[in-house]
Amino acid sequence: MLRRLTPVLLTLVVVVLGVAALSARPDDGSTRPNADFVVLVGAAGLRWDDVDPENTPTLWRMAEQGAIGSLSVRSAHRPTCPVDGWLTVGAGNFAAWPGARPGGGCPASGVTVERPDAIGANLPDQPSAVAHNQEQLSWGATPGALAESVRCSVAVGPGAAVAAARPFGRVDRYAPSLPENPAELLGSCVLSIVDVGTVDDDDPAVRAAQAREADARLARVLAARPPRSLVLVAGVSDTDSPARLHVAVADGPGWEGGWLTSPSTARSGYLQLIDLAPTVLAVLDKPMPDRAFLGRPAVTVDDRPDDLRAAIEAPADADREAAAQRRVAGWFFTLLAAAQLALAVAVLPLLRRARRLAGPHGPEPVSRRIVAAVELLLVAAALAVPAALLADAVPWWRGDHAGLWYASVTALLVLAGTAAVRFSPGYERTLGPLGAVAGLATLVVGVDVLTGSRLQLNGVVGYSALEGGRYAGLGTVGLGVFVAGALLCGGWLAQRFRRGWRPMVMVTVGGLAVVIVGSPYLGADSIGAIALTAGVSVAAAICSGGWLTVSRLAWATMAALAVTVGFALVDLGRPAAERGSLGRFLAALGDGTGGLTVHRSSSSNIQTLVNSPLTVLALAGAALVWLALLQPWGGLMRLFGIYPAIRAAMAGTGVAVGLGGVLSGSALDVAGAAAALVVPMAALAALRVLDHSTDRTVPDSGRGGGETGVVPPGGPDTSSRGGAAGDGPAAHGAGGGRSAADGPATDGAGDPGETEEPDEPDRPDCAGKETPDGSRADAGVRVPAQPTRPSSDLPAR
Repeated sequence: MLRRLTPVLLTLVVVVLGVAALSARPDDGSTRPNADFVVLVGAAGLRWDDVDPENTPTLWRMAEQGAIGSLSVRSAHRPTCPVDGWLTVGAGNFAAWPGARPGGGCPASGVTVERPDAIGANLPDQPSAVAHNQEQLSWGATPGALAESVRCSVAVGPGAAVAAARPFGRVDRYAPSLPENPAELLGSCVLSIVDVGTVDDDDPAVRAAQAREADARLARVLAARPPRSLVLVAGVSDTDSPARLHVAVADGPGWEGGWLTSPSTARSGYLQLIDLAPTVLAVLDKPMPDRAFLGRPAVTVDDRPDDLRAAIEAPADADREAAAQRRVAGWFFTLLAAAQLALAVAVLPLLRRARRLAGPHGPEPVSRRIVAAVELLLVAAALAVPAALLADAVPWWRGDHAGLWYASVTALLVLAGTAAVRFSPGYERTLGPLGAVAGLATLVVGVDVLTGSRLQLNGVVGYSALEGGRYAGLGTVGLGVFVAGALLCGGWLAQRFRRGWRPMVMVTVGGLAVVIVGSPYLGADSIGAIALTAGVSVAAAICSGGWLTVSRLAWATMAALAVTVGFALVDLGRPAAERGSLGRFLAALGDGTGGLTVHRSSSSNIQTLVNSPLTVLALAGAALVWLALLQPWGGLMRLFGIYPAIRAAMAGTGVAVGLGGVLSGSALDVAGAAAALVVPMAALAALRVLDHSTDRTVPDSGRGGGETGVVPPGGPDTSSRGGAAGDGPAAHGAGGGRSAADGPATDGAGDPGETEEPDEPDRPDCAGKETPDGSRADAGVRVPAQPTRPSSDLPAR
């Protein structure tokens, strides 16, 4: 009874660890002081490479004494045109102006601003913009929510009028251009929004002139700012494709120095456009509107370099890296999918000829050199994604030929990783390469997460700040690789222990992985932690043998649900501004807006499924496994029978990546990243198992009847992998005269650490069973029963 309950009890430990990891949030030292007035200054298209002490001296001095950051200007439309950016500022949510975009670019026409009186203004198209966002877009944005949250607001310029207009189109106070002395205008309301122009030209000289004009208008604003005021400067939009990161500066009492950040990014130095409206209300100590804002109030953190040039270079370099990442990522994943498809085709004939026939006639085995070369290619293919992640430690994006530099660095890292695996101890064992590759992949991703996920931010196999989906923690690709690597590591380690200890080993490794994935200041992926918990529970249930029965699946599902409930309760107990994605979704269900989240997730799943190269990787990997590796000649069923912990790890990986992809809206991307690691290793292990599939154990007269040796049919084979008897997966020490299909007690390398207990040999689940005619069902293939003979009776090969 204790052995039956052990996996359940250990999985409960995973639940407790996961919930505890989510509930712990360290103090990051962030501050957000209050002010009496807020002046929001917007310049569409303004980037950090436009800022220097000679051309933009006002903005330079403001950045020296204030807090700075990189602004992601994502809106409900790609690219974010100026009118979309201003509308998003006023909505505090992803919004877009209705109308067609010619050629995918930004429209040239402006917004109609009427002046019915000498005080305010009216936007006649504002009601239609509200209806468009409420009825046709999936974000539920309410343009004008910011203006509705304050008693009075001022707008200067047409762009500012879009941000300051109330939902019915009224602007409280409006000036078409900035007066020479705007002190009285800026002091008339607690919130002023000023449009200082657009920086949009591709010509460097013209662009510099536009930035200089915007800086001169900013100087007049600063000279006339009200007392105890906060001035926010933001490059509120792109001006054309592709998207870029833009300027964000906050200057006011309590905002001296430091980086700008917000809970929506959880990354120092990064802010979203939707964070500006919540920041304004938080600084003015105004209540947030119900269900309107997706952004979170900005705060400052004190880890900025003292030298302003060095500080500004960081966001400018991040912008260059993000731009280069977008160009390189597409062809990298396309080449990876093509390479893995080609390798899968090359493996098929090796699988068909890897299993040696018991009789004297049959096809010649493939050359050992060819098999060894293919094995190294499989190792290299499995290490491609971890190497691509590690390549971002080198600033390849700063060169003139960024793609070539990235390809060179990644290729060198793949070669280095492949060499490390090839010359690692135990490479000749059946599971040696699998354990080494899984360990390297888990180490690379895990160390990156523990050190702040720097390699994933704007990385080719990470996530882009320009996309606005994630800024910290584990990305989609990183989650797939980490989940697969951690579970394979757990399976490899568990296989080296006796059967009764395997659930404990699997849950220990999986529990640590759940903590890393779910912790809000590490992986910060509650959905991934829930999915991984389900995968660990499944793996723990079957790692000691047997099938995934209904009862085992039931308590594995209950464990995942327990983590979900625990995460939800902890997240809902936080203030609304600090909740994660799960807490926000449950709160939306409570107020009736959860359908928008479900709609966005389903739409994202469909778009990702159709457009992502990782979909090809996932489907190709599934086809290779189902149509080849799981066939009687494919070797994977035999591998699973001999090594139940590896079968458990792969089953748990499938459950985890499937749930993680669907629930997070990334379709098969998580599964594709995991397949890039798991499928090559499964093919390699299957090749090695098939290489020993006809080995037979016979009594060794020199050792006594109780011990056995491994002899292939036809006599000893000195060319067999490892070169020694007992090196094949058919070796066991539970008695002589049994075929390999009965289930060996070692992993194929004669490793004493992997020997089973005498009364608990690992028996294949679909192999090694006696049939009525005296033959044995070996992995779905009938093998004629052959009497074992002493090795002295076998003819020499």
